[in-house]
Amino acid sequence: MIKISPSLLSVDFTKIGDEVKKIDTSVEMIHLDVMDGHFVPNISFGMPVIKAVRKITDITLDTHLMISNPSKYLDEFVKIGSDIITVHAEAPDDILECLKYIKKSGKKAGIALNPDTPNDVLNKYIGYFDMVLQMTVFPGFGGQSMIMDAVNKIPEIRKMVGDEIDIEVDGGIYIENVCEVVSRGANVIVSGTGIFGQPDTKKAAVDMRKACESCEVKYFG
Repeated sequence: MIKISPSLLSVDFTKIGDEVKKIDTSVEMIHLDVMDGHFVPNISFGMPVIKAVRKITDITLDTHLMISNPSKYLDEFVKIGSDIITVHAEAPDDILECLKYIKKSGKKAGIALNPDTPNDVLNKYIGYFDMVLQMTVFPGFGGQSMIMDAVNKIPEIRKMVGDEIDIEVDGGIYIENVCEVVSRGANVIVSGTGIFGQPDTKKAAVDMRKACESCEVKYFG
C-alpha cells in the first residue's frame, strides 16, 4: 500500500495550520523532521510544533528524529502524540533499546539509514521495527537531489524485511522521479518541496499518489 507523508520541513510556517488541514484527507501521514544541529548540521523544530500539529489533525504523525541521543527524549515525543517514531541507526545511542521503548509505548518504531550506511546494520534490529527509512539524501537540509546509490539499496532492504514492513524513502523525491523508489519496493513516500513546496499542496499530494500508482514494481537487484 502506497502511503504519502509530506515533510513539514518545506511548509510555509506562517500558514502551517491551514496547510496541514488542506492535505490531511489526501495523505496518510505528516512527516516531522526533528534536527538538533549536532547529529545533522541544521536545526529544525521540536516538541512544541509537533504538539501544535497534533491539536489540529488526527492524521498519523510520522516523527523522524535526526538527533544524537533520542533515548533522552522518546517519552516526550510519545506524550505529545507522535504515532511513528524513527531513530537513526548511526546515532551514538542504544538504538535497540530505543526501538524497544517506542514499541512498548504503543507506538510504531522506525529505523533510519543514511545513504552510505550498509543495509546489514538492520540485521540486529529485525523484529523490533515497523518501518525502515532509507534516506536518499544526507539528512539536514531540504531541496537536495536524490542519491541513486541510496535508491539502489531499497530492493535488498525489501528482501531483508519482507512485505509486511514499510519502507519509507526521504530525499529529493518528486513526481518525476518517484517511480525510481516505488519500483524498487518502497511504499512510504516522503516529499517536502515536492508537496508543501508547490503552489497547490493538495493537488501536489494527489498527483504524487497518482504517479506512485502508475509505477511498475520491479524489485531490481
